[in-house]
Amino acid sequence: MSEQAVIVYFAYGSTDLDRLFALEEELRAAIADAGAGEYDGNEIAHDGSDGTLFMSGPDADRLFHVVEPILRTAPFMKGARLKRRYGAAGSGAHETISVLADA
Repeated sequence: MSEQAVIVYFAYGSTDLDRLFALEEELRAAIADAGAGEYDGNEIAHDGSDGTLFMSGPDADRLFHVVEPILRTAPFMKGARLKRRYGAAGSGAHETISVLADA
């Protein structure tokens, strides 16, 4: 079974990462509780301007449905792009992009 992913690209705008770390804990717990995969971590710009969150599991759609409502609770996620990748990285797998219009 191929590894699928949800990757979130967002504007952050702060070097204070406490809000981000709190969100990550929520995501980690929800993904584990749902048995949907795992939270893999983040990449944040040194100036705090933007970032990326990485999550993986056997079903990108299921993972998306677990994390999307949580992401909507974070004001800094407004306008975030959520990429669902339906296969391994670098495999040319199908991808879809959703945008969080109101977080």
